[in-house]
Amino acid sequence: MNRRHLLSVLPALALAAPLRAAEEPIRLRELYEKDLSFSDIALDAEGRRIPIWGFMAPPLKADSVFFVLTNRPMAVCPFCEPGMPWPDDILAVYAKRIVDVVPFNVPIVVEGVLELGDYVDPELGFYSKVRLADATFRRV
Repeated sequence: MNRRHLLSVLPALALAAPLRAAEEPIRLRELYEKDLSFSDIALDAEGRRIPIWGFMAPPLKADSVFFVLTNRPMAVCPFCEPGMPWPDDILAVYAKRIVDVVPFNVPIVVEGVLELGDYVDPELGFYSKVRLADATFRRV
C-alpha cells in the first residue's frame, strides 16, 4: 500500500470507527446525567438510529405499535402523566409494525430514531420525554 492509497482511505476509516461503536446497544441510564438532564450521548444521538438494551413492559393495548422499554423487568407498564417527574429508566418506543409482545422478563435490543423532548401521544395520552421512533426490536 502506498502513501497516496493510505491517505485516500483514512477518511473512510475515521467514519467507520464511530459507526462500529454505535452498533453496541446503550443502556437507558446512559441517556441521562445525574440531574436527569440529557447526557452528551443522548444529545449527540438525537435524530439518529441507535440501539438500546432493555425489557418490554406489557403494552397498554393490544395490536399497538407502541410499548415501553424498561431498564429492568416490570410486570406492569409504568404509565406517566405530564408534569410528573420522568423516570430515567424507561423509554417510549414507536415500532414500525404492530408489536409482537415479548415476555416482560426477556431482554431485547430496540433500534430506532432517538427523539428528545416532551411529547404526549394523541391516541394513548402517554407522556414521554425521550422515545425511539420507527423502531424494530429483537430478543437478546
